[in-house]
Amino acid sequence: MNVHTQTVNSLLGAIEDIGRDAKRGGYSRPVYSAAETTLREWFIAEATGRSLEVSTDANGIIWAWWDMPGSAKDEASRRGALVTGSHLDSVPGGGAFDGPLGVASALAAYDELAKRETAGSLVRNRALAITVFPEEEGSRFGVACLGSRLLTGAIDPARALNLRDEQGNTFADVASAHGLDPARMGRDEVALARIGDFIELHVEQGKGLNSEAHTDHAGRGPAVAVGDTILGHGRWKLSFSGQGNHAGTTLMADRADPMIAAAQTVVAVRQIGAAQDNARATVGRIEPVPGGTNVIASRVDLWLDVRHPDDAVTAMLVEKIHGQAQKLAAFEGCSVQLTEESFSNTVHFDSGLTRSLANSVRRLVPDAPLLPTGAGHDAGVLAAEVPSGMLYVRNPSGISHSPEEHVEDDDAATGVLALADALADLL
Repeated sequence: MNVHTQTVNSLLGAIEDIGRDAKRGGYSRPVYSAAETTLREWFIAEATGRSLEVSTDANGIIWAWWDMPGSAKDEASRRGALVTGSHLDSVPGGGAFDGPLGVASALAAYDELAKRETAGSLVRNRALAITVFPEEEGSRFGVACLGSRLLTGAIDPARALNLRDEQGNTFADVASAHGLDPARMGRDEVALARIGDFIELHVEQGKGLNSEAHTDHAGRGPAVAVGDTILGHGRWKLSFSGQGNHAGTTLMADRADPMIAAAQTVVAVRQIGAAQDNARATVGRIEPVPGGTNVIASRVDLWLDVRHPDDAVTAMLVEKIHGQAQKLAAFEGCSVQLTEESFSNTVHFDSGLTRSLANSVRRLVPDAPLLPTGAGHDAGVLAAEVPSGMLYVRNPSGISHSPEEHVEDDDAATGVLALADALADLL
């Protein structure tokens, strides 16, 4: 057995120059881009260097196996394994920790567990796997957690394969170019049977750990929290259609400009979301067609993200936004069409697993709280199929999906030990 002693900080340091975005700042690592592919290769090299057996399944998920000593390393011996991991893709101009922190922490936690096994303080009764899920952010093909959705059957493979990126490439074509067989994609009963429990460590993407309820006299919150719920959330596309025309020759009174209706809808989204307790409603992307400076757009596509703990309220908010968009479009002589691109129900993580994680983590971080989140994760998708749970590492600013996302070195190291303790108890 190769026993490594790399820290999570040194692992992250090795990839800190991959996928830097000179225009936006931060990192842009869309799935199967050169940057994300390099990160996948980095993970495979790190796992192989630890004598873990690595494979990539039909849905593009990477598995790195720490099998039981003397096992046959087959599906039977891996059934019901303990699995941990996260993702390596990013949003456009994202931070350094969203995704990679969970993957690097899993590798560092394995190093700690391997040392314990060598010292005789850890005796395992099942295998451990580290996974890397593709297209968690949905930044290239528009559907978040696409790899875990395919694995669990939460998305129709035909729909997934026909998704297109901004360049018009289908997911099927891109996956094929990276060695996957689109005909084999979809729900994978064999792979699901491998997962006895799934634990995902992630940077916290809000101010929960630094909120007044959890900070000490110095204003510092605990390093780690245990996840208990994920807000229901989804993505919708509003397409406003009008009359494309010349910006210089078309009188203001003669226009049917979808940009006006789209812009007014952005404001309405803010107002409708702010009027509902615990809601989040966001427009983060707008695309005019054809997109010329001196052209009145013929169509404007707007992407809407809505989240709330109550799925019925989420649906109500979307319908209210759609209704207001229809009124605004009609006033401008335009029309609007609403399309749901993805939706995830509110997730309540397995109560028994959550208690186990809390008990393990609180030996190291006594004041580690249970924390809800408004961010989606692969663990939330897997929770419908297998017992799943999450650990969050403190983010001092609470800023995420931004270059300002941050985790302090000491907190990252504490997160690794908390993850290792939790995994050891479950192994």
